Amino acid sequence: MTGREDMERASEVGRLLIERGWRLATAESCTGGLIGHLITEVSGSSAYYPGGVIAYANEVKEGMLGVSPADLAAHGAVSAPVARTMARSIRDMMNTEIGLSVTGIAGPTGATAGKPVGTVYIGLSSPLGEGVEHHIWPHNREINKLSSARRALSMVIELLRTA
Repeated sequence: MTGREDMERASEVGRLLIERGWRLATAESCTGGLIGHLITEVSGSSAYYPGGVIAYANEVKEGMLGVSPADLAAHGAVSAPVARTMARSIRDMMNTEIGLSVTGIAGPTGATAGKPVGTVYIGLSSPLGEGVEHHIWPHNREINKLSSARRALSMVIELLRTA
């Protein structure tokens, strides 16, 4: 399902990271490694992408990424506080300038009260600041995952272009 535009986006991320001398790491839940896949489709991406963690289960979010059980209980795994912690933690763990995270409900199951299928939080942590975006994608599982990965990479591009 990925295409030319995805390769161009991933290449632009790499170009901008190299220009700045920065590196990026990912912490992915609902995208299951898709962001890392898109980044590593670009030859030479190991220069700016040391890797990531697929934190699908809450135990991994807690144990590897330091998400607090209190945040999980109060807000759920699909929330801004969890996305923020995931981004910060992967940045620290991989010793990179940018940490990028995604947590959400790709579908077709998993919806809860107030969190429909397609609900996604994308977190970004860098020396320039931190932020979380909230989206509700209206697509099927495959397109919800791809929409999340595309937006996450676009957020990195926007950060690096404005910095």
